[in-house]
Amino acid sequence: MNKRFALKSVAVCALSMGATAAFSQEVIKISNIVELSGAGASAGTNFKNGVELALKEINAAGGILGKKIQSTTSDTQTNPGVAKGLTQKAVDDGVFAIYGPVFSGSIMVSMAESRRAEVPNFTGGEAASITAQGNPYVFRTSFGQSSSFPKLARYIAGKAKTLAVIYVNNDFGKGGRDAIAKNLEGTATKIVADISTDSGQVDFSAAVLKAKQSNADAVFVYTNEEESARALRELRKQNWTKPIIGETTLTGQKVIELAGDAANGAVAHVGLTVDAPNPNMLAFKGKFYQAYQYISDHNGIKGYMGVYTLKAAIEKAGKLDRKAVAQAMKGLHISAKKYPGIIMDVTFDANGDLDRESFLVEVKNGRQVVVETLPAVGNVAKK
Repeated sequence: MNKRFALKSVAVCALSMGATAAFSQEVIKISNIVELSGAGASAGTNFKNGVELALKEINAAGGILGKKIQSTTSDTQTNPGVAKGLTQKAVDDGVFAIYGPVFSGSIMVSMAESRRAEVPNFTGGEAASITAQGNPYVFRTSFGQSSSFPKLARYIAGKAKTLAVIYVNNDFGKGGRDAIAKNLEGTATKIVADISTDSGQVDFSAAVLKAKQSNADAVFVYTNEEESARALRELRKQNWTKPIIGETTLTGQKVIELAGDAANGAVAHVGLTVDAPNPNMLAFKGKFYQAYQYISDHNGIKGYMGVYTLKAAIEKAGKLDRKAVAQAMKGLHISAKKYPGIIMDVTFDANGDLDRESFLVEVKNGRQVVVETLPAVGNVAKK
């Protein structure tokens, strides 16, 4: 009798486990591991909101390969150690893909866990070192510094003979500082002031004073969003009248709101802006505002496009297999005509870096104005 009972129990357990396995395949689980507090709160919140907007749209349209997407969100507190632990937890929970962290310093630490588990990991981090390590499971939703800085350096070389550089002393900022220096080599522009600042720094008076004392023709500001706003306000306070040039983080929507009039006149190369002259982008801008009652910055666009990138990669692979999807990302070209949610045509290389159009913007009357559309680097090469 005991033997029959034991066999019956084993059978029940097997059926139970089979039902659980089948149920687990009814949804595609993704995890948002982003900065919801600390210095990266603005970037992480926008990224998360973009991801959630995209998955709602995709689910409403029938999901991916007939499966709905299910997401969870965790706060890294802008702490690389916390990000690493949360990534490990997501792996243990059996997620199909991970989104975030956004800050380069955090993804540099956490992506070792997603790589070990062979989980595709999409990040908005821009440090060149993220994709330079040969991690086959990390993919950008933004330009890396190796893609954006050649365009930026060409612009600076045409505007200034001497340049002061104000950068944040973390992986993101040091990578940018090194990239601009490398890309200006061989041009007529010389860096005459190299000014380091701290993540979360409040007082930029000394940094701006050093830039002024260098008598540079222009200043290049490469800091995180909130620090960028403080730097712009201090530049205005100290009556800086020369060009203020930066990358995406200098002229983001949150920066403009925080800096107020001090942002006017700042020029930046941006990979993404809701004010781009693109019907798909304008549609996204309206949908995001309707959902969250504020205008998205570039991070919201990154998160949104990242989910549509996963959809395109899964459909190319033809199956819900993480290794197959990561392989499908290599050399993947996504057409905005076929996938309007991708907004602009994009191509991924073997390292997980992307190539697409980008923009030069100037802040005028409190908003980004696109002054030039720059072609994808691949298109330039073809010419």
